[in-house]
Amino acid sequence: MTTTRFRRTLLLGSAVGVALALGVPLAASAHVHVDPGTASAGSTETLTFAFSHGCDGSPTTAVVIDVPEGVGNVTPVVQGGWTISRELGADGVPTQVTFTSEVPVEDGLKATVALDALFDESAADTSIAFPVTQVCVDGETAWTEVAEDGQSEDDLESPAPVVEVGPVSAEGDGHGDHSDSAAGDGHDEGDSSEAASSDSADPVARWLAAGGLVAGIAALVVVLVRGRSRKS
Repeated sequence: MTTTRFRRTLLLGSAVGVALALGVPLAASAHVHVDPGTASAGSTETLTFAFSHGCDGSPTTAVVIDVPEGVGNVTPVVQGGWTISRELGADGVPTQVTFTSEVPVEDGLKATVALDALFDESAADTSIAFPVTQVCVDGETAWTEVAEDGQSEDDLESPAPVVEVGPVSAEGDGHGDHSDSAAGDGHDEGDSSEAASSDSADPVARWLAAGGLVAGIAALVVVLVRGRSRKS
């Protein structure tokens, strides 16, 4: 094997491994995440919805959240950089909340919106999906898919953020303790709690990324061994 051909093969093997290691988690992270992902029935929890991508690269202009069954009331959290509008039902309870960004959020920047959600006691031990529509300068993405039996979030192209509702809270105060985390700037890139949530959201993607890196290293080893064999 000539030196030039050896270098080309070496670069190709390394590039494949790096592409697999980086590309898979980036694709898998293109979701709208909710933090926290758990709540107690009969209590109010501050839910923070986060994203760090646009619609096929197009900047985000609005985030529309539908209020699902099992949620008795929601109160949007006022944050810098967003204006808020609501659609109200006959009982005055919001059925939909729209957060409109004052400046379109570029693809690749993290942004968050938040609301306080009161979970009905009847929702105990269930999973509640919050349909979210991400509106962009060009197009929109409906994050509304819900995993069926035998499926996971990784099997879906546009999964809805899901909150696992546990038993009725024994504390009796009816309030969650996450309100401080949602009071900051809606375009804050330093939200450590959401970062932790995003890091743990895609375990399969991490395994695939690790596999891609191993494949790249294996390709490099094969090239080196063949090169030495031919020289000898």
